[in-house]
Amino acid sequence: MRTRAPQFQVSEVASANSAGAIEREFKNARLRSNEGLMIKDPESFYSPGRRGMFWFKLKKELATLDVVVVAAELGHGKRNHVLSDYTFAVRDESTDELLPIGKAYSGLTDLEIAELTEHFKRNTILDRGRYREVKPDIVLEVAFNSIQPSTRHASGLALRFPRIKAIRRDKTVDAIDTLAYARQLAAEQHHQALS
Repeated sequence: MRTRAPQFQVSEVASANSAGAIEREFKNARLRSNEGLMIKDPESFYSPGRRGMFWFKLKKELATLDVVVVAAELGHGKRNHVLSDYTFAVRDESTDELLPIGKAYSGLTDLEIAELTEHFKRNTILDRGRYREVKPDIVLEVAFNSIQPSTRHASGLALRFPRIKAIRRDKTVDAIDTLAYARQLAAEQHHQALS
């Protein structure tokens, strides 16, 4: 049996010393279909598992949606005792129905998760053990990298790499984004990919 030698692909390196130069390199990376840039201080050393100001990722989010949480689930690992995974929905303006469009579990602090856990425990509609359908009254701003067709969600759409940017305490469920708006974002993204 013949073994293959390990293969490494070396990333393109570019120097940038201004915000404009970083933006140009970011646009070039996106044109190559890269997710973003890895920005590094050339004098720094790599430390596995550590983040800081010497090495960080720069990714640009496509857009954000204001959505409402319709289900909460117990997390995993250190979060296995709190409701930290949230299924969220947009509103179908033609039927007034809330249609799931994704699930996110990152972006909130431990304190915010503890607060939401207590809220969802008090406002559970249907308890299925690890998973609870909840009263749709918590609005989140969710950022994502892309939006695509999906047969998994009732909305017919799914957000790729969603993360919670904020709890929108200033908004009610009546003010969340609509299915039509989510479809518009998906169409714009598809158009940009073709051009």
